[in-house]
Amino acid sequence: MEMESWRSGKRAVPNASLFAFSSTICKYAAHMVRRNYWIETIESLWLAKSVVWLAGVRRAGKTFLCQSLSDVEYLDCELPSTRRALEDPEGFLRDVGPRRVILDEVHRLPNPSEFLKIAADYHRDTRIIATGSSSLGASRRFRDTLTDRKRDLWLSPMLMQDEQEFGARGLDHRFQFGGLPPFYLAETVPEDGFQDWIDSYWAKDVQELFQVGRRWSFMRFVELMFAQSGGMFEATRFAADCEVARTTIANYLQILEDTLVIQVIRPYSTRRATEIVAAPKVYGFDTGFVCLFKGWEGLRNEDRGALWEHYVLNEYLGRRQKRDLHYWRDKRGHEVDFVTLRRGKPIAIECKWRADGFDPRNLHAFRKAYPEGENFVVTPDAGRSYTRRDGDLQFRFVGLGDLIRRLV
Repeated sequence: MEMESWRSGKRAVPNASLFAFSSTICKYAAHMVRRNYWIETIESLWLAKSVVWLAGVRRAGKTFLCQSLSDVEYLDCELPSTRRALEDPEGFLRDVGPRRVILDEVHRLPNPSEFLKIAADYHRDTRIIATGSSSLGASRRFRDTLTDRKRDLWLSPMLMQDEQEFGARGLDHRFQFGGLPPFYLAETVPEDGFQDWIDSYWAKDVQELFQVGRRWSFMRFVELMFAQSGGMFEATRFAADCEVARTTIANYLQILEDTLVIQVIRPYSTRRATEIVAAPKVYGFDTGFVCLFKGWEGLRNEDRGALWEHYVLNEYLGRRQKRDLHYWRDKRGHEVDFVTLRRGKPIAIECKWRADGFDPRNLHAFRKAYPEGENFVVTPDAGRSYTRRDGDLQFRFVGLGDLIRRLV
């Protein structure tokens, strides 16, 4: 598969498949899909605060989601005319009054945090959704200025309910095409769409907003992150492959985490001598990109197992809206996919493609160290949830929907 366009610093020449992908985006826009879970969530957040910060990677559907809300005024801050209209925040907000306003690409304003602070403090009848660069949302100034003045919502790649609303096409399709709506709706795997996304990510999310000197090194790191998604992260190993210093690799990883391209899952530990206590695991934000960079054109069951783990992670983070998952591993190689806490007790979550392939040895090792807490095995073929025992260990097989209902 040809990926040389970003390695050489040149954009790919448009071809028929790229034009076909563009028509898919147009079809998505023309048939505005009502994403009910996200719409209901925004409405509930507006009851708590007048300002909602909507984050998400490009093409996650933020603009279409905002435009599908009822009775809203949509303003694109990339347009000079919009920026001129917003130069006087107080005058604009007085004129708007008790309406619902979408400020798309708000980071294009000279001082977006000040505008939103004025709206939150003095014009609470005006309901605002602001979207913009992920790096803006992650910046200390933005967070500090708007502390307790806004509610945050991360529009993740498509959740299970989204898939139903977009016309469910099965897990294999979701794994290979990914969860960005225009990609999911494509008729063939949109390799050119993925390539265009990568080029845009560099140009608009990285180059404009971060001081990254070497395109090749950074993009090589992006490729390696997706290719090794789901694995443990060791900065020294990537430094050699990308021909940069270890500290630069740490900076690259922070950029990917801030821009929501990589999810970093840190180890659960009470600093026992037998446990991994520092090395995180990293997950690419979307299964379509993971398949692309791993070179998975036809999926085997072991591939599906790895992608199912990504899928479970996406559903949990999108519904939970908190990055409170960990993983557990000891120095003998026993590992539990995900761990979260409930009332101080660690809940263990194992992700398996097939229920009959589950081996409880890792859970036994975990519960020897942490005997209290529930154990879940989440699998797409669980059907109704049921409980099994293995010696003194009890664990429940659940489908993903049931797991989310129990944990969120």
